[in-house]
Amino acid sequence: MEKIRLEIIGMKYSQSQSGAYALILEERNGRRRLPIIIGSFEAQAIAIELEKIRTPRPLTHDLFRSFAEAYGIRLTEVVINNFQDGVFFAKLVCIQDENEQEVDSRTSDAIALSLRFNCPIYTYEHILEAAGIMAEEEPEQEEQEEPKQQTVAADENLTAYSTTELTEMLQQAVEREEYEKASLIRDELKKRQKNT
Repeated sequence: MEKIRLEIIGMKYSQSQSGAYALILEERNGRRRLPIIIGSFEAQAIAIELEKIRTPRPLTHDLFRSFAEAYGIRLTEVVINNFQDGVFFAKLVCIQDENEQEVDSRTSDAIALSLRFNCPIYTYEHILEAAGIMAEEEPEQEEQEEPKQQTVAADENLTAYSTTELTEMLQQAVEREEYEKASLIRDELKKRQKNT
């Protein structure tokens, strides 16, 4: 079967499932998207690597990468290879000493690792047909962004702080390993940069 390359285009808070996020993948040179529901821990692991936030200690996926590299194992690609009962399945394609091995993985973990190993993500046509949506058919795009803003306001009114204060708060949140808070502060800082 021919593989189709996917790119991560974003992540949104999921209104349908409390504490969950929708990770949105899109086919390269196409308009079909795969929305994959993931937990907050996995969303955090993906967001930290997407935003290149450096943590004082390695997180689980960073540890996996260090462990693999120590033993000469390279992750060459991630393949979302099955979709059953609303659940995506993935495999890691690894090489050690020219021997290729495939390892089953949760899709969210596989994507978090693909970012750390800088390797491509693929799927198959039948999965895009079964679970894909066209870009213009994403009806709740604007609505899904609102809970994130509400979460920010519920945790803390970040608009009340100066940019300097937010930068210091971001550093402290990373040092305390409060990565969800760090990502909210980072979003506020980015929003301010766009508005200037």
